Amino acid sequence: MTFAVTIPTLTTDRLTLRPPRESDLETLVAFGQSERTRFIGGKRERFEAWRGLLAIIGHWALRGYGYWSVDTREGEFVGRVGVSLHDGWPEPELGWHLFDGFEGRGYATEAAKAARDHAYRVWGMGPVISFIAHENPRSIAVAERLGARFEREGEPDGPHPYGIWRHPGVAA
Repeated sequence: MTFAVTIPTLTTDRLTLRPPRESDLETLVAFGQSERTRFIGGKRERFEAWRGLLAIIGHWALRGYGYWSVDTREGEFVGRVGVSLHDGWPEPELGWHLFDGFEGRGYATEAAKAARDHAYRVWGMGPVISFIAHENPRSIAVAERLGARFEREGEPDGPHPYGIWRHPGVAA
């Protein structure tokens, strides 16, 4: 049985959004043990990081879109960004997360803008949303820099209540 998944590579001035690969695992394991996971379900053991990597690839196979791994032009793996639509979610979500030591450089905003623009122009998606925990001011700041506005409260599916932030459409 052959099952191929084509994941595009996107580039920005400073970043490359590329397909996830097995060599990402060690960084994902370290990320999974960090406090940075508190707004995306909490800490994960190695096997859960492995399953998460497989789930990202599976999302691409099932839906035709998903999360990219984000590298600097120098090849440093700094985070992940993409669009996902999980079972039970009301609509596709644009999400991002950076690994320890890479915040404050504009990487999340730059990568998320590239992913969002691709979702609109290539995949034909309408204005997407972002689920953001109220206690996550850095992520809220990224959403605001992207032009997103708080739309409504979300249904809690974890320990943190979250807001739904609506991103502007293509012309914005």
